[in-house]
Amino acid sequence: MRRLLIANRGEIAVRIARSARILGIETVAIVSEADRDSFIARIADQSVVIGPAAAKDSYLNPDAVLAAARETGADAIHPGYGFLSENAAFARAVIAAGLIWVGPDPDTIELMGDKSNAIRAAKDAGVPVLPGTGGPLSPEDDVVAIAREIGYPLLVKASAGGGGRGIRHIASEDELISTIELASSEAASVFGDPSVYLERFVSQARHVEVQLLADGENCIHLGDRDCSLQRRSQKVVEEAPAPEIPDHVRERMRAASVRLALASGYRGAGTVEFLYDAAREEAAFIEMNTRLQVEHTITEEITGIDLVREQLRIADGEALGMTQDDVRFDGHAIECRINAENPSQNFFPSPGRIAVLEWPDGIRVDSGFEAGDVVVPFYDSMIAKVIVHAPTRIEAIERMRAALTATRIEGIETTIPLHLRLLEEPDFLATAHHTKTIETGKILEGL
Repeated sequence: MRRLLIANRGEIAVRIARSARILGIETVAIVSEADRDSFIARIADQSVVIGPAAAKDSYLNPDAVLAAARETGADAIHPGYGFLSENAAFARAVIAAGLIWVGPDPDTIELMGDKSNAIRAAKDAGVPVLPGTGGPLSPEDDVVAIAREIGYPLLVKASAGGGGRGIRHIASEDELISTIELASSEAASVFGDPSVYLERFVSQARHVEVQLLADGENCIHLGDRDCSLQRRSQKVVEEAPAPEIPDHVRERMRAASVRLALASGYRGAGTVEFLYDAAREEAAFIEMNTRLQVEHTITEEITGIDLVREQLRIADGEALGMTQDDVRFDGHAIECRINAENPSQNFFPSPGRIAVLEWPDGIRVDSGFEAGDVVVPFYDSMIAKVIVHAPTRIEAIERMRAALTATRIEGIETTIPLHLRLLEEPDFLATAHHTKTIETGKILEGL
């Protein structure tokens, strides 16, 4: 691998460029017209404008991305996360063009991208799953009988969904048929696939995930993370390792995740996600993400392993280079996602020029912006991730609170007030939080 095209933007593009530079790999940034003067455009070895602001005409345009690779002589493409990162057709096109795809085999992406097929693969690998249909519903199914057997409340999920999208709650039989029809219609509109499946809803569940690295033949886990503090199914705060998980549950999740990766011949970095029911001390498979996760940083902090570097090495044909016994876990890490949104105005987007951007010394910050840069309104509103590492969870919380208090951002509104509120939330401090803590509590009042 000599020259890497980064098919993404913002903080993850900057993050990938830094690890590539350590390996002596040149970098090519692709940018839309709106990102022409962005931070990544300034620090990459080359920068190419591939289209107008709309993502569908730039970052989501496979032909434009591949044309930029040809134009710049890139021999590899890293998709980051989001955009085309889990698009199997794009991965195949990259490989067909003779380029190195930094990610798993396209067939694996396709398998895990269909959530009902992924559940079947998980069951075949001995991974615990939630009671449900185990596959997409068909017109011939007696959905009333199926739902009664699974038990209410239920979730109806789009088979092609992901990232918290394509999910609807069903509280009782009265709303079963109408909700399934609505979910199917939405799935067809958003994902191009109307198929949906049913799954038992776990009240007050925690979202726990296991980080994997594999080279197609060998696989290791790099521990687990808790991503339960979510707003509208989007993660807000993540921590590693996942706190207050019984050892037998933790080991079962980790071992099951490795089995699933080995069964699919997985290559690169991947994450297996679970719902953890603390009352029953049970964890069940949700999905596998065949890409780098936003929250990979906290795993890096507790293991000392550069996940992007390992992705690049494995994609370049190198073996894993480490065994499970080589992985050591140290302390506790927390990440807060800082978004350009106004919490006091129902999280209304806050694009604009960043007049002041000052982060505290000694704290890891992954950001795609510098002071003077403009946050444009066309993409995800995350401007940075603040990451802290400390010997214990309590010390990490205290360090994060101090870091956010010392941060200065002017010119735009941010979600830092929400994070400071969350870091003082009694349920979070007591590890009694769950995926609906933000939405069902009084945390948002008075922000």
